[in-house]
Amino acid sequence: MAREFQRGHKAKISDLTPGTDLYVGVQISGPGLTFDISCFGLDANEQLSDDQYFIFFNQPKSPEESIQLLGAQAGDTESFRVTLDRIPANIHKLSFTATIDGAGQMSQVGPGYIRIVAGGEEVVRYAFTGSEFTTERAVMLGDFYLKDVWRFAAVGQGFDGGLDALLKNFGGEVAEEAPAAPQQAAAPSFAPPPQATAPAPSFGAPAAPQAPQVPQPAPSFGAPAAQAPAPTPQQQMHAAPTIAAPMAPMGGTVPPPAPAPAPYGQPGQPPQQPQFGQVPGQPVPAAPYGQQAPAPYGQQPPGVPQGVPQAGAGLQAALQPYKETATGQRWTPQNQQLMRVDLTMGGTPVLARQGSMVMYQGKVDFSYKGAGFAGRIVGNATGQEMQLMRCTGRGQVFLAEDGSHLHAIELQGDGICVSAESVLAFDESLQHEVRRIEGHGIPGGALFTMQFQGTGTIIVKTHGVPVVLPVTPTTFADCNAIVAWSSASQVIISSQVRLRRNAYPGHSGETVNLQFRGAPGNFIVVQPYEV
Repeated sequence: MAREFQRGHKAKISDLTPGTDLYVGVQISGPGLTFDISCFGLDANEQLSDDQYFIFFNQPKSPEESIQLLGAQAGDTESFRVTLDRIPANIHKLSFTATIDGAGQMSQVGPGYIRIVAGGEEVVRYAFTGSEFTTERAVMLGDFYLKDVWRFAAVGQGFDGGLDALLKNFGGEVAEEAPAAPQQAAAPSFAPPPQATAPAPSFGAPAAPQAPQVPQPAPSFGAPAAQAPAPTPQQQMHAAPTIAAPMAPMGGTVPPPAPAPAPYGQPGQPPQQPQFGQVPGQPVPAAPYGQQAPAPYGQQPPGVPQGVPQAGAGLQAALQPYKETATGQRWTPQNQQLMRVDLTMGGTPVLARQGSMVMYQGKVDFSYKGAGFAGRIVGNATGQEMQLMRCTGRGQVFLAEDGSHLHAIELQGDGICVSAESVLAFDESLQHEVRRIEGHGIPGGALFTMQFQGTGTIIVKTHGVPVVLPVTPTTFADCNAIVAWSSASQVIISSQVRLRRNAYPGHSGETVNLQFRGAPGNFIVVQPYEV
C-alpha cells in the first residue's frame, strides 16, 4: 500500500522499497496551462555542475541512462525512470520540478501529485493542490537526495520564475535562442511516438518480462498499469525544440518572472519589506504604483493593470493575501506577529511558551515541560522562569503571543543572551541557563538573563520593531529596553546615581544602564518599549 506523504515528509528509499530501479510519475494540470516537467541532477553543493544531468524534453536521458524521461503514461503527465545504483558519485540530489510554459500561475493548477512506483506497485505519493501556491510559475515537487543512503523528500516549494530562472538558480546557463531554433526545426520528424518511447513496453508489463531478469527480492523496474498509450507524451509536452530551457516569450505578454507577491522568504524574492512584512492596515512603502487596500501582506501580481483586482473576485480573492506561507524551512514567519514551525523537518521537538499555540495542522502532541525543582528555585529567585510546553509529532504549529513582533534567530554553535520574558519558543536542541550580570547600584547587586547556545533556532518577541546595534566601547542601553545581545559581549552595569546636597534631588529616570564591550561582530537588540 502506498504511503501518503505531506509537504516536508522524508524517508529512506530502503524503507519504502528494496528496489533501486524506480518509476517516478508526476501528474499536474490546469485550465489553459502547459507544463515543463524536468529533473535536475545536482552535486554536493546543490548545483548543476554538469548540464548533461538536466533531464527535460530536449535531453531525455543522462549519459549512463541512470535518469530517463519516459513521457506521459498511466495517468501521469510525465514520468521518469531512475536507477539509483547507476547514478554517478558526483550526483547527490535529483530535484523533480514542474514549470509553467507561458503565462499562468501555480495557484491555477488542480490536484496533482508526484509518486514513486517500484515493480509496478506504487510505494509513495505526495499530493498537492494549487491552493498551496500563489503567483509562482514553478514548483519543486520532490527530491531524491543522498545522505549516507538515498532518501526521498516531499518538497512542494514554489519558485517565482519559470524554467529558465529555475535553471539559473541551480547554477546552469540558459542558451541563447538565436540560430539554435531554426537548426533544430527538423526535430518534429525525429519524434514519432513509437521511436521516442521505444523502451516503454519493457517496463509497461511488469509481471512476465521482469521476473526472470531480477533474481533478488528487490522489485524490478515497472510502471503502473498503463491507462493510455505510451506515445502520448509528445502531444502534451513541448513540440517546439530549444537548446537548454524554454526562453521567456518576447514582447510584453508575459508577467515579470522575478517579483512575486509572496511576502516572507519565498525563493528569489528580493527583500522589499522590513521585519517580516507589513501589518494589516499599515501602508506598503515598496509599492510603486499604489497597491489596493486589502493587500497588506501580498502585492498585486505584476503585469496586471493598475486598479484591476486579482482574478477570481469574491471571498477567495479577498483572503488570498493572508494565506499560509510555506518556504520549505522549519521556521517560517507568516507575518510580524505569527510564526509557523514545521515539526516534520529537523526531527527535534520545540519548546514554546505555554498557551502560545494559536493553531496547528497534522498530528501534534503538546505536553508539559517542567524545569525541575532546582530549575524552579533558580527561576523564582532570578525572575528568569519560563513556563514551557513541548511540541512533538508531525505537523505545523502556529505560535503567537499578545500581538508581539516575532523574530527567528538561528544559532550555529554561537550564543545569545535573552531575557526569559522575551523568549516565545526555541528548538529543544539548544542549551539554556540563567546567567548573572554582576554590578552595583541596583537592588540585589545583579541582573539576570537567559543564555542560549548550540545549534537551533530561538524565537524572540519584541514590543514593536527593534533595532540592532554593533557593540562599541561607548554602547549603553536601558536595562528595561534591551532585548538580547551576543553572549560574547562583556556587560557592565553603569549607575548614574549621584549624592546631592539638597533634600529633594530628584533624578532623570535613567539611573541604571548596561554598558557593552566586545570584539567587532558583537551586537545588541533594543526595542522601542520599556518593560
